[in-house]
Amino acid sequence: MRSFLLAAAAVAALTGASPVQAQVQPQTVVTPALFDAMFQDHAVLQRGRPIKVWGRAAPGAAVSVSLGQAQIQATAGADGVWRATLPTLTAGGPYVLTARSAGASQSVSDIMIGDVWLCSGQSNMEFAVRQATNAESEIGAANDAKIRLFLVGRSSLPAPSAAPRAVGQWRVTSPQSVRDFSAACYFMGRDLRRAEDVPVGLIAASWGGSIIEDWLSRDAVEKLGGHQEALKALDAYARDPGQGDAIWRRVTQDWWRTNDPGTKQGWHLARTNDADWAPILAEGFWESTVPGLATFDGIVWLRKEVELTAAQARQAATLELGPVDDADVTWINGQYIGGQQGWDTPRTYAVPAGTLKAGRNLIAVGVLDTNGGGGAWGPAANKRLVLADGTAVSLSSGWRHRVAAPLGDLPNPPRTPWIGGSGTTTLYNGMIEPLGAYGMKGMAWYQGESNIGDYVGYRRLLPALFADWRARFENPEMRMLVVQLANFGPMASQPTNSYWAALRESQRTVVNADPLAGLAVAIDIGDRYDIHPTNKLEVGRRLALEARRLDGQTPPVSPQPVSVTRAADGVHIRYSASAQLVAYGSNRPVGFELCGSDNACRFVDATLSGDEVVLSSVMASDLRVRFCWADSPICNLYGPAGLPAVPFEAEIR
Repeated sequence: MRSFLLAAAAVAALTGASPVQAQVQPQTVVTPALFDAMFQDHAVLQRGRPIKVWGRAAPGAAVSVSLGQAQIQATAGADGVWRATLPTLTAGGPYVLTARSAGASQSVSDIMIGDVWLCSGQSNMEFAVRQATNAESEIGAANDAKIRLFLVGRSSLPAPSAAPRAVGQWRVTSPQSVRDFSAACYFMGRDLRRAEDVPVGLIAASWGGSIIEDWLSRDAVEKLGGHQEALKALDAYARDPGQGDAIWRRVTQDWWRTNDPGTKQGWHLARTNDADWAPILAEGFWESTVPGLATFDGIVWLRKEVELTAAQARQAATLELGPVDDADVTWINGQYIGGQQGWDTPRTYAVPAGTLKAGRNLIAVGVLDTNGGGGAWGPAANKRLVLADGTAVSLSSGWRHRVAAPLGDLPNPPRTPWIGGSGTTTLYNGMIEPLGAYGMKGMAWYQGESNIGDYVGYRRLLPALFADWRARFENPEMRMLVVQLANFGPMASQPTNSYWAALRESQRTVVNADPLAGLAVAIDIGDRYDIHPTNKLEVGRRLALEARRLDGQTPPVSPQPVSVTRAADGVHIRYSASAQLVAYGSNRPVGFELCGSDNACRFVDATLSGDEVVLSSVMASDLRVRFCWADSPICNLYGPAGLPAVPFEAEIR
């Protein structure tokens, strides 16, 4: 009993509860956590840098923190938050990390000191080990206790949470813990662990289909500019979702009225004659169901007529369209009834009484697809008009379509700022901000597929992310590893203006401008039929090689051009001597193009001469060289260790 009273008194010092109160219901007494939820059993703390730790105690309370032989004092602020910085340690462990305050204490054990990496991005980083090539064998061999895994749960918030919360759990690597962990992240960490023999902590925080803007903090977005309307609506939504919805509805409708030819021409109105519109199935992505739209991104309008009796028309109703990829504006009889974003978000819209009429009713849906699949792709059986009396009118057939505009003819469409994955700052708020200033060596970033349509803007967004996260984790030397997008989509028999190639070039340009960034080239390990290639083992290997290069080691790297110059015998593309260039499957490299002042490009023959590639058939008007410039190019130029040469575009000097 004496021991119990002492423990209860310690609890009371932090919670305001009295020991007497605690005695009444002893089973409810729990020693409060002093550490932030990031500090748990099995965690890895960053070696070679002062170690920041933090947590909560009673306002003004003294807190003593110890790790191994190191001990330091801190004081909780008026908000109860305390912070302490422990001295730098070399790799090793296990240690016990302890905090004491007002008689209460908390210890977390099996703490290792090593290298901590944050892995983030969209679905190709989220892609789990169980989905990867040779999954069962890799899972069965996952038994290195010095690789620790922390999987951040999906969370999208319009503003940072005021209260601290746990977003994941540190786990020792095992077949059970690795199964659902990021494959690219795990394989990278495993290669680094083998190469450097230090403990490795891997934090995976990804969201399939996410855009880069959703991973930036509010401050970073404000500094970029051009997002004022989104931030205004987001702030309103955080206070009152209805107010935010109203603001964003006006923004969305203004964009469609200003930029969509279909809206301008009244394709949502009954006066439009759609007799020459082509039929379209009520389910499936249009890329796979409409031959002419096999590679189409942009706006397509869908229309369907439905006959109602006078009794049916007097009722309110609900329109159920299923998911629409990516955004829609939906009208009935010329009245706007709703619009949403999110490729897998089912559309369910209220139809007010008075909207419907006896006889012919027109349902018109403008669909904007920004990449990947497009259209009202959900099951046809789920498309229906449900009347207030519970009866349903099927919408499973009879749809017609017409193309309004390709994506390249449109300005960037507005994205609802609070929708997780396609919003603004929400994933940062939910999945990055809660990590605090946790010590990190670097980040591995696999994202870009969802920003294909804005490859120019990506050249500002990616360095903004670098700066933002270096500030968040208080490490200006944080390494930034980027996976250059893999091959995906149709091959090209003629030079083409590829959005995928252009975004790869944005990634290359940003990485080359940052001395602490590295590029893992994946142009040869994708799948042109599947945006989610399964060979994540090789992605991880290439990320690890770049991480080691940034540490001053000399592993092989993907060859990049050093110079592109004009000479009497053609254009010379010089690589570093260490590139050790080789052309596989041919006596010469393929995939090189020359482009003139009219922006027209043509394939040209190339020859390999030591550390140079020489392009013949040069014309005086040629200004640029492109290499492997297509969605899914054929690339056979390689360097050491099977690493492909980097796709690029460069001016001829």
